[in-house]
Formats: sequence, C-alpha cells, structure tokens
Amino acid sequence: MKSPRRRSREFALQALYQWQLAQPSFAEIEQQYQLAEGFDKSDAALFKSIVVGAIQNALSLESALVPNLDRGWAEVSPVERAILLIAGFELIHTPETPYRVIINEAIELAKSYGGTDGHKYVNGVLDKLAAIVRAAEVAAPPASSKSVSRRQ
Repeated sequence: MKSPRRRSREFALQALYQWQLAQPSFAEIEQQYQLAEGFDKSDAALFKSIVVGAIQNALSLESALVPNLDRGWAEVSPVERAILLIAGFELIHTPETPYRVIINEAIELAKSYGGTDGHKYVNGVLDKLAAIVRAAEVAAPPASSKSVSRRQ
C-alpha cells in the first residue's frame, strides 16, 4: 500500500511532466488532480508544495542540477527531468525530510515511470546534488535504524 506522501510525489511527477509540455497554471493543474482517482488518498499539501515549489524555482533548480548531469538539461527525458525537479526541490527546500528518503523516493518514481536505466541516472545526479546542498547530512554517520525518522 502506497503512503499518502508517495502518492503525492506520483501526482507531482505527472503534474510536472504536464507542466513541461503544456505550461498550464498551477490552478489548472490543481483542479485537474483534485478530481483524479486516488488523489483523495494523497497528501494534498505535499503535492501543492512540490508542484508550486518546483515551478516557481524551476530555473534555480535547473542551475543546481545541470552541473551534475552528463548531458544538457533538454537532453534529459521529460520524466527524469520532472523527477529531478521534485527531488531537487525537496533536497534544497525541505531539510526536515532526510536526503536518503528523498533520493529513494526519486529512484522509485524513476523505476516506475522512467526509462530502463533512468533510476540509475537519477540516483547518480541526486547523490552529487545532495553532497553539495546537504553536505553535513551526507557526511554524518548513518543513524541507527531505531532512531531513523519514518517520515517519507
């Protein structure tokens, strides 16, 4: 069973994919997804935070991500770009969510929706970004499994 936060990220992926292709406003996106099957089981506040944050910060997120790519931003598939925008936004703007959770969620999205090896690419890019934007957290020894936050 998927958590409400996982569902929110899945809906955010779809919304950001759509945004890249058609540039709808957030109001149009929100109206569409509120009617989508299963959206009522998602964390609507997280969905809004990610989608609005990724759209509003798209240029700065792209600037943060591009140095970690092995190709141009436009050459990355729209699905992987949307996943990178989601995870990039969360890594930079939601320090309360552990970076490992953010990267794991991005990998799972890429496995489900991306290309054959998209999850490996997403993992590599996000590992590099996390080392920059969450350097202290990345350098810290892993917490024991008993004290690790279950927040996803």
